Amino acid sequence: MSTTSIPDQVARFAKAKETNNTRVLNIDQYFDGSKLKGMNVLITGGNRGLGFNLATLCVQNGANAFVTCRRSNADIETLVGKSNIFDGVDVTDDVAIRATGKKIAESGTLIDIVINNAGYFYEPEEKVSDDSLNFEEQIKQINICGLGPLRVNNALINENALAPNARLIIITSQAGSVEWRAVQNKDEGGDYGHHMSRACCNMAAILLSEEVKKKGYSVHLLHPGFNRTTMTAKYSHIWDIEGAVEPIVGAKRVLYEVSKASMETTGKFINCEDGLVIPW
Repeated sequence: MSTTSIPDQVARFAKAKETNNTRVLNIDQYFDGSKLKGMNVLITGGNRGLGFNLATLCVQNGANAFVTCRRSNADIETLVGKSNIFDGVDVTDDVAIRATGKKIAESGTLIDIVINNAGYFYEPEEKVSDDSLNFEEQIKQINICGLGPLRVNNALINENALAPNARLIIITSQAGSVEWRAVQNKDEGGDYGHHMSRACCNMAAILLSEEVKKKGYSVHLLHPGFNRTTMTAKYSHIWDIEGAVEPIVGAKRVLYEVSKASMETTGKFINCEDGLVIPW
């Protein structure tokens, strides 16, 4: 049995249906929220989309959920409580991120699981062939998606805000796989900033995983699968054929992989749709 996920997303979803792969088709058979009970979980970008659904599941299953976000809202404040929200925190803001780590450490609450979820996706297609590259947007995506998780993890580590054996989870994307570009972007290219930002994210994560082993921290790269969120709305016309799911389903897939994460799997790049490895 292959341990590597299939790069062609249409073929991957079709095979899952053909073989009745319940891991892909019915995550409820696998997700066990009881493993979250009593855990202190920090989620970046937890005020909406996948992040909000991650926070919802954490709260529902007895975890203490903490959220960083640029703009808070009534829904997330009702869910986790205002005192557990670090509002006005952008993952590109070194000062705000470092201050957040310091506040957490000073509160006496140590974080068991960090879920680096905050991200950004530039909607217009970028092509060399029609001279539509947007270098400013590419740098913005690299700053948010590539450097953002590294800033957060660096701050939490150096401000001593992490519990022993903390798990540093990074929500990345299959777009960061260089090997898969010859399949997923065959003869097309495009979306330069998105793909480069995720490759940057993945490189930073694998380096971090090697560096912090001795501290007892593990680092895990998770592709959350194809979720029906505002960030992927530009692809809504292929949601059905590629097996896109509601964010609450995507959140269960992510947290199922989080529950399995350990030092034995540190540095692995996992597809949360099927639990298989994505090649670099």
